[in-house]
Amino acid sequence: MTAPLRRWLTPVVAVLTAFAIVAGPTPALAAPNTPTPSGHEEDNDPPLITEVIDAANRGFLQAKAKLDKSKQRQLQLALEIRAAQADLDALRPQVSQIATQSYRTGRIGAMALLLESNAPDSFVQRASALDELNLMNAQKLAEVNAAKNRAEQAKIALDAEIREQQKQTNAMQRERAEAEKALRLVGGRGFTGGLVAATSPVARIAPGRTADGGWKPESRSVKDPTTSGYITPRTLHMYKEVKRAGFDRFVGCYRPGGPWEHPKGRACDWSLQRSGFSPWHNNDMRMYGNNLAAFLIRNADRLGVYYVIWNRQIWFPATGWKSYSGPSNHTDHVHVSLL
Repeated sequence: MTAPLRRWLTPVVAVLTAFAIVAGPTPALAAPNTPTPSGHEEDNDPPLITEVIDAANRGFLQAKAKLDKSKQRQLQLALEIRAAQADLDALRPQVSQIATQSYRTGRIGAMALLLESNAPDSFVQRASALDELNLMNAQKLAEVNAAKNRAEQAKIALDAEIREQQKQTNAMQRERAEAEKALRLVGGRGFTGGLVAATSPVARIAPGRTADGGWKPESRSVKDPTTSGYITPRTLHMYKEVKRAGFDRFVGCYRPGGPWEHPKGRACDWSLQRSGFSPWHNNDMRMYGNNLAAFLIRNADRLGVYYVIWNRQIWFPATGWKSYSGPSNHTDHVHVSLL
């Protein structure tokens, strides 16, 4: 390297070195199609009621489309069977004639026919006629066999279509049942707006169940963990089960005033926020209330639930969800009363 060139490169190398020190090491190029974490992964989130209904509805429609297509195919196969049978019916007299002729002549009869020729020309003519007859007979028999094969294959395909129809009918019934089950668990999609998990934990059975399925009367005999008052053992069990299911926001149970279940220690108000009460004003609060109400309703028989009030609706085991317009519209908490 010449001295002038070295003098010219020296400051350039210095600048590039300084830039590399400031900028740091050059990042390695990411591999193509490498997924990048979004920071908001929802793979483990429970399916919402809307997702269950949507999946069931799509499954139902897919099964219905396959069923309709199978029915069309069944009709086509039935026509093919009918056409093949008509061909067989039309060929039956000719087949009988061929069979009769074969019985009368056979191989020996045909050879005798040829040997009776007293001239070469006559022998050739008779041989040609015999070949033509055999060819025609073979064609007729081939037509019969083809018609029989078409009928048999169409019948096999028809049986397969009938099995496919039964399969799709069962699939439709299964998807319909899944959608209806999801709606039934939460009292209808309109009530929740779809903002509710499709499944809930199963609560442990409360104490005090009688042999006939009822509940023993209970008095306020255990300390209320939410106030300085007392509640029934069944209410405490419900409180613990709701907490165990993950509902850990503010809650108040015993209240001395009022004619209903609070002063009897048989009711709790589950707030939508960490402290105090405030009407729901976002999807998080509404979904929390929906899921809590759904948990109570799904486990009503195990917990001894008398009724649930939430978001202008009241639920009784005998009637399901009904409109509610009491002193409080219950948009700020889920109320549950026990037997």
